[in-house]
Amino acid sequence: MEVILLEHVEKLGKMGDKVNVKNGYARNYLLPQQKALRATDANMAYFEAQKAALEAHNKELFESASKLAESLNGFSAVLIRQAAETGQLYGSVTIRDIAGAIKDAGFDVARRFVYLEKPIKDLGIYQVKINLHPEVSQTILVNVARSAEDAKKQAKAYSQE
Repeated sequence: MEVILLEHVEKLGKMGDKVNVKNGYARNYLLPQQKALRATDANMAYFEAQKAALEAHNKELFESASKLAESLNGFSAVLIRQAAETGQLYGSVTIRDIAGAIKDAGFDVARRFVYLEKPIKDLGIYQVKINLHPEVSQTILVNVARSAEDAKKQAKAYSQE
């Protein structure tokens, strides 16, 4: 299915690009999320008429994401969890936990912005990517420890590396 992108979509294209995608991806993600329109003549005309407003909206989102990324620079979240003697957690640290810790620190970051390849299942310090906008991302540190005292020890050891 050929669609016109209404915003930058990572690994697909920039706003205004005409791209071919699989039908399911367009129907289930791009169209409902209003990230794209079907590439028909009427929609092309609509896009051209709305292009200035869409660009202004995208620029506004980009600027707010840039400010948030700047304020998150150097941020470190500490998560206290129970763990076995080997350092393996009795549960796991997920996107929800990380987003909650960031929100508790006073930053407005939704769960969908946190990118975690796999759940964290061991004690330690991890780098987690926060995708605030398709063109803006920030990396934060997540310190998973048994206690606040252990977290300080881990942070000190990490900073010496």
